[in-house]
Order: sequence, then structure tokens, then C-alpha cells
Amino acid sequence: MIFRLKVFQTYPSKLSKHRDHLLFSSSFLSRSISISQSFAAKPGSDQNEEGSNKISEKLKSIPISRIRNFSIIAHVDHGKSTLADRLLEITDTLRPEAGKQQVLDRLQVEKERGITVKAQTVSIFYNYKGEEYLLNLIDTPGHVDFANEVSRSLAACQGVILLIDANQGIQAQTVANFYLALFQELVIIPVLNKVDLKTAQPEAVIKQLGSLFDVDPETVLKISAKLGTGCDEVLKAIIERIPAPQSNPESPLKALIFDSWYNKYQGAVSLLSIKDGSLKKGDTVVTAHSGKQYIVKSVGILRPHEEEVETLSGGHVGYMMCNMRSTAEAKIGDTVYLKNAPVEPLPGFRPPRPIVFAGVYPMDQSEHIAMKKALEKLALNDPAVTVIPDTSAALGAGWRLGFLGLLHLEVFSQRLEQEYDATSIMTAPGVTYKVRIKGDKIVRLHGKELLEISNPAHWPEQQHIVEVQEPMVLGTLLLPEQYYNQVAKLCIERRGVEQESSMIDKTQMMCKFILPLNEIIVDFHDAIKSVSSGFASFDYEDHGYEVTDVTKVDILLNQKKIEELSMIVHVSKVKDEAKRLVDKLVEIVPRQQFHIAVQAVVGAKVLSRGDIKPYRKDVTAKLYGGDLTRKYKKLRQQAEGKKKLKMVGNIQLHRETFIEVLKR
Repeated sequence: MIFRLKVFQTYPSKLSKHRDHLLFSSSFLSRSISISQSFAAKPGSDQNEEGSNKISEKLKSIPISRIRNFSIIAHVDHGKSTLADRLLEITDTLRPEAGKQQVLDRLQVEKERGITVKAQTVSIFYNYKGEEYLLNLIDTPGHVDFANEVSRSLAACQGVILLIDANQGIQAQTVANFYLALFQELVIIPVLNKVDLKTAQPEAVIKQLGSLFDVDPETVLKISAKLGTGCDEVLKAIIERIPAPQSNPESPLKALIFDSWYNKYQGAVSLLSIKDGSLKKGDTVVTAHSGKQYIVKSVGILRPHEEEVETLSGGHVGYMMCNMRSTAEAKIGDTVYLKNAPVEPLPGFRPPRPIVFAGVYPMDQSEHIAMKKALEKLALNDPAVTVIPDTSAALGAGWRLGFLGLLHLEVFSQRLEQEYDATSIMTAPGVTYKVRIKGDKIVRLHGKELLEISNPAHWPEQQHIVEVQEPMVLGTLLLPEQYYNQVAKLCIERRGVEQESSMIDKTQMMCKFILPLNEIIVDFHDAIKSVSSGFASFDYEDHGYEVTDVTKVDILLNQKKIEELSMIVHVSKVKDEAKRLVDKLVEIVPRQQFHIAVQAVVGAKVLSRGDIKPYRKDVTAKLYGGDLTRKYKKLRQQAEGKKKLKMVGNIQLHRETFIEVLKR
């Protein structure tokens, strides 16, 4: 305000016509200053410090006996995130907002697809029978591709809510999650959701639970997470059935890192489960895996947003910021302890192992640097993805990425485009083979006899291969009995071997097949849904490697090998796959001004061929009457021109080609 008056006193004549503009600018400036000051408030400001002190005092006042750490596990779309919303609302952690659903699903891709991709944690204070309890809830994904998110969430829990849709009944991922929790000796609370639906069959589902898991019907809760019916009983069961964590706050610090994410201002943020001891700002900690030391900058809990506290003690679940430069330093499953008080590392859980690989390249090589930065940032928040630089003759410099499954690949690609505006070309996904080779030249070249190959471009010459092993999975299918024949036929077509089958109740049955991973990564889930009218569900787990007989099929476009379209195929399917690949490419590769010959070859042998006809123009249309040699001359010139164009012309492939070519 003073600045504005001084300006008018000095230059009244020149600035009078800009008076309104200056009045607006000064008021906007004053508002901006006040807003920036409010945003610049540090944790040490009075308001924030008061809130922090209240939460810290609450944490101190709650003994370990009144702490409960639990997860919600379920099949996809059985209502995990909706139940989490209701629990947050009932406990006044968040106020209900009209039209706002799935509070813990923060990513755009999660909201669009209606699935949980990233596990989230939230600390809840709940008054039960006049006593304050601390409930640490960890929401988990349901799809099989994100099973590692579930396993690391369970590492910080003493119990789980097994949520089942009363309309759909037990699904394949329900079985997998149940045994995952059972093997970790966690208390399991079975809960039937969506009992308000007209098609719900709670009694039938309870019988399935008794048949499959030997669950006592009296322990099963019936709720409607959408309406909030019965959710109070869930909170009561959590407090009464799940035990408090076994912890000693007086012992030296021992904490498990079970999740991490990247903050561009604070670096890597580690999510900890405090097993023993306590952790506060200013402590010097060491990670058992790397041996690196860090000074703790802040600690806090998630409600669901970060709220700083003074101390995290035994039994608590919270975050730690200590200027780690990347999530690679915050290794999942690592143990954190104080510098001068080393402890025995906690038994970590197995890190995620990528099983599906695909090449990613920028649409234009001029975008390579921007794409590299986008991949680095996204990989920091998704440590399950492996990123290895790669180069393609056709697509230029790029990367070979490893994923936990095809949905993981699709979600990563979607996040890359939505969050970083990076448009990429993604090649057809494949798996990792183990190849035993012979010959001194090959052994010296690679330094070892057994190779792990995920890129068909690196496949050795057939004459050097002694043995090939492919990854196998043990698939579990739950389906109505009337669809068994169709599903079994599909599994056998995919080289599956049935292990067992049993009836769950009068209509539902469970089957187990050993299947090659390469046969199920692309469209198997869709095919299962198709042949079973959407009623069958599928889940799988690793089953090691088995010796197989596979070969590399190359694709030639006008005698030029396109490595990005090469595939590793079982010998029993080589001819069929070669014909399918050629027919698919003839259909999806755009026509050019010249003829394109599409060939599928194994070595020098052509297994299938197709032709993409060129665009035609009648160059003799205007030549009527007179000497016919003029027409022949024009036709010869056209033929020579197309021959020359064929030699120098580039064949344009759309980015969807590399995924479409694999779909049956």
C-alpha cells in the first residue's frame, strides 16, 4: 500500500490512467504475500507445531497393548478401498465428502481403472469402550501382478481382514491372499461385503469358506462397505481378535523398511514398522543392507497425509525422512538401527522379481533425454520395475524394462503418459529364458555357460544351444462346474498340465494347472473370462524353470529383419504362430507406395509369407488413342520408380503394432 502511494505522488500525470490496474496489482500482491507466507509455514510454526504436539502426546499415551496393525486383502473389485473409506469416516480420520470415493487410491490410473496399484498406509485413532486405540491400516492391491505389494504390507501386520464379495464368492486371488496371510501366521478376519445386493449369496459363500479354509461360520462378518452397514463390527473385531505387536520400546532400535516412495524435495521417504526401540529427529541411523549412515530429518505418521511427530516407538508404523537420494537406498526388507547400537537384521521378505520384459523407445530420438528423466522419476516411485539401457536398429536408443506382469506393464505405460506426458513405443512383452550353450567362442564371449535372455534380439544361434529352460507357473482357477471342459481345453492348448481339481461346493470347483509363463502373459486372462462367460478367476505363483524346446521366429519386411517383432516360440506351435504373425502384420501394417513382403523365418527357412499391396495409380488413364508405346513407357517408369522407392523407403509401424501382434 505504501509503495502504491509513493508511485502516485511521484508520477501522478503519467500513471493516473493505470490507476485501476495498479490497485488490482497491489491487492493481488498483498494477497499473494499472505498466501505464500501461509504456505511457507514450517513444521516449527505455532499452528503446525501445536497439531504435531497433540498427535505426539496421543501416541505417547497409547500403550503397545492398544496398538493394532492390520491389512485389508481381497480379490480385485471386492471393495477394499471402499471399506477403507468407511473406516476412515467412522473414526473421524477424514470427513465424508460428497462424490469422493477411494481416498487411498491417489493415482489417476487407480481412479480410472478402479483398481489399487500402490499400497497405502493410514494411522487411525479410535475410542473403544472408553480407551484410545491406534489402528494402523494398510490398504493393498488385489491384482496378482501386485502381489509383492501385498506381501510387504503383511510384513508389518499382526492380522488381516479377508474381504470377500458376497455376490461373486471366493475368487482365485482370495485363495492366494488367504495362504499368504496364513503362512505368515497372521490372524484372519473373514468379512463378506456387498450383502445389500439382491444377487448376494452370503450363506453359500460362508459354506465355501468352511470347505476351502475350514473357517468357523460364527466368525464371518457381513457388511456393506458402500452403505457403511456393519463396519462398526469390523472395527470391534480388529480390536478384539488381532493381537498387539510384540515389541520392547526399551530395547535398541530395530525397524523394518516395508515400503518407500520418492519426494522431489525430501528424497526417498521410508515407511517403517518399528519392532523395538524408538526413533526421533536427529538420530543417526544405519541400514543393515548397505551399511550407510543417515541423520534423521523428520519422523511421522500418515493420516493419510504426512504428519510429523516427535518420536516413533515400538509397535508404531510411520515414515522416516533422512535425505536418502533414491529409493534404491531404501531397500525394501532392510533393517534400520541406531549407529552405536547394532542389532541382528530382521528376516526380510523376497524382493520382487520381474517376469515380463518389454522394450520402450521414444517416438522420436530427439525426445530421448526427456524420456530418460521421466523413466527415472517413475521408477523411483515403483522400485519393482527394472530399467536397463538398450538399443534397437529400427527404433534407436531406448530401454529394456522388467515388470511383474502385463497389467503392471500397462499401468506403468499409462502412468508414463499421464503423469509425465511421455509418448513411447513399447515392444511386445516376453519372459526370461535360461539357455545352456556350447562352444568356447560363445562361453568366452558371455563369460558364463548358462545365459538368462529376456530379449529375443540376444538369442544365440541355434547350433550353439544345448538346452533351454522356460519359466513355469502354478495357476489356480476357480469356476462354475459347467465351464470346466472349456477352461481345461484352453489350458491344454496353452501347454498346461493339470495337477488337481476339486469341488468347493455343489456348483463351484477349483483347478490347478502348471503352465508356461510365456503362454499366459498377454491374453490368457481375457480368454479365461471369455470361455467362462466371465465367471472364472485366475491367479498364479512361481513354479521354477523346466526344460523346453523353443526356437526363435524372425519377421522380415522386404528381407529386412525387424528384431522388435522377433518371438521365442515352442516348436509345436512354430508353424501356427508364424502364419498368425504374418496374417496379423499384413492386416495392421499400413500400406505404402511400394510392395511389402512379410515373411516369418526360422534361420534361413521361410515358414510363412504374406504380401501388402501398394497403393495404385493408373498413370495411363489420360493416355488414350495414339501410339501405345507411350503407355508402355509410362508403366515402365512407374515400375522403376516403385522399385527404387522400395530400396530406400521406410516402412512406418504404428506404436500399437508391437502389442497387437501378440494378441490372438
